[in-house]
Formats: sequence, structure tokens, C-alpha cells
Amino acid sequence: MNIKGWWWKILGVLIYLYVIIGGLTVPLKPGVLKVDPASANTGTKLELNITGYNTHFSDATENKAWLKTDSGHSIKARDIHIVDDMHAQLIFELPEVLPPGEKVQPLTLIMDNEKDGAFVQPNAIFVKAKENTTSGTEGWDEADFGHIHTADGIAFPYRNILHETIRNTFFHVALWFAMFIMLIVGLVYAVRYLRTHDYSYDIKSSAYNKTGILFGILGLATGSIWARFTWNTFWTGDVKLNMTAVTLLIYLAYLVLRGASSDTDKKAKISSAYTIFAFVAMIPLLFIIPRMTDSLHPGNGGNPALGGEDLDNTLRMFFYPAILGLSLIGVWISTLVIRYEMLKERLFQNQK
Repeated sequence: MNIKGWWWKILGVLIYLYVIIGGLTVPLKPGVLKVDPASANTGTKLELNITGYNTHFSDATENKAWLKTDSGHSIKARDIHIVDDMHAQLIFELPEVLPPGEKVQPLTLIMDNEKDGAFVQPNAIFVKAKENTTSGTEGWDEADFGHIHTADGIAFPYRNILHETIRNTFFHVALWFAMFIMLIVGLVYAVRYLRTHDYSYDIKSSAYNKTGILFGILGLATGSIWARFTWNTFWTGDVKLNMTAVTLLIYLAYLVLRGASSDTDKKAKISSAYTIFAFVAMIPLLFIIPRMTDSLHPGNGGNPALGGEDLDNTLRMFFYPAILGLSLIGVWISTLVIRYEMLKERLFQNQK
């Protein structure tokens, strides 16, 4: 991967500066931080105490709220008492029956005002049907939210549990994408060495592999910090985390292997062959095995990732540039390593 000139190095740094500044300053959309109580029975008066996040309840002239079932039926809050910008009490009259379905149904809370726009809290409260009652739609309206507001300006999506840590998408996730790019380039150069026995290809393969390993370690560290805030622990027995650790250990063994031989040709052949093995091993470890079992990690075990509210258009404005910026910086780091190794090899040849 030979890119001439300085423009791409400056571009990589500028792109990632844009990601850091924008990614840390763009606010989150309003959301619901806490709902109390978490359960209720049908046919009762429900007083729902809401704690908002980045909300402006007291500044709004009209606050509205609904509870909606999965089947598309809803009830509107009979009354709303605003405490302050972040706290409100919603009064609902729960119907005597639940729409056809289970005896216990999760209800989605939808809130709306002209300041915050509309925002949703899935599974905000679980409602249990009274014994000896039948299912029905009496007291429930067909959901119609055609007159809700849209908030102005750009903001990142508010996600339960993640909160402000959603910004780590620009670091943790982007680092993994950049790592894959570096390792792919390292693989290409390894194959080219085995076909041509040109030692410069081995040096380039080694440089990109080392940069990929660096990005992998940083990705693992940022992921561990993220886990501490979302899962309340730095590490779990989650299959994706364990397979990631195994993958990095395989690539770290590559560094040990290169340092185990002083014979240049032997080291290059073994390193190139091992690069192919390590990359092929990474595919099932990271992309197949985690999908075969349940996982806390997004994108595995039926847990979606990089779509919908996890990666909306505002996040894409910074996420994709983060991958590009880190990739260019990774190429820059690799070229510095290549120049160092080339100079070291030249000095070694002159000393013979």
C-alpha cells in the first residue's frame, strides 16, 4: 500500500480531529432515564413518575404522553404534572382489559413536546391483566401519532444503558474496522512474499500486522472500559470477548515467532505462512462462533448492531470518517515502521 506525499497523512489527522471534536460535543437526543413504577395492573389509576435525560419538560408549552402495546393500541395520559425539566408525573387510566395477547404485556412509553420532539422508551412498564378477565380492545385507541413533533438540530440517539458512552462507537468500533483493514493489507503482502520471495514484502506485511495488533489492543481496551460502564464489569464470560482475546493472542504469537529466528529467509517464510493461518483463524473466531450462541455484545446472538437507533444518520456523520481517519493514520504508522525496518536491514547488509 504505497501512497505518495504528505496530503493523506494530514487528511487522516484532520478527519480524526473532526471525529473527536464533533463526537464529543454533539448532544444526545432526549430520552427517559427512569420510570417508576415498573409494573401495574389493568383497571387501575397509574401514576408514572418519569426522569428524563436532556429533556425540557418545564420549557415546553404542551407535553403529551402515550402508553402503546406491541399490537398498535395506545392510551393517552389523562394528566401530566411537570416537576422540572427532567421530572414529570404522568397519570393514566389503565383499561380493564389488555388487547389480545399475553396476560402480561410490555408497554412502550412515547412522550412528545415541541422542545424535545418525540422520544420513546420501549418496555417502560409491564401491565398484568386481572384474573378472570378476557382480552379485548375496550378503552384502547388505535395508535395514531401523526401530529408529534420533530426536534431541531443534530443529536446522537439516546440508548438505554449506553447513554453518553455511545460516543465510544467512534473509538472502539472504528478501531476494530481499522484493525481489519491493516490485517488484510498484511495478509496481501504476506501472500506476495510467498509468491515472489521479495523480502520488502515481508517487511511491509510485518509492519501492517504490527499496526493491526496495536489497533486490536486499543480496541480491546476501549471495549473493556465501555463494558465497565454498560455491564458494570471490565470483562465477562461473553463469547465475543473471549474469541477476541484468543484472536489477539494468535496475532501476538506472530510477534514471538518473528523474534525466534535470526535467519532472514526462514523468518520471512514462517511469518508469511503464519500470517495466512492467523487471518484464516480470525474469521470463525470473530464472525462465526459468536453468532452461534447468545451474546451480550451487539451484532451477535440476535443482538442487533450498526442499524436503526444504534447507528442513525447523525452517528454515521462521524463513524465512517472515524474509520477512514484511523485507517489513514494506521497506514502512516505502518510506513514509519517499514522505513525503520528498511534502514535497519540496509545497515545490517553494509556491516557484512
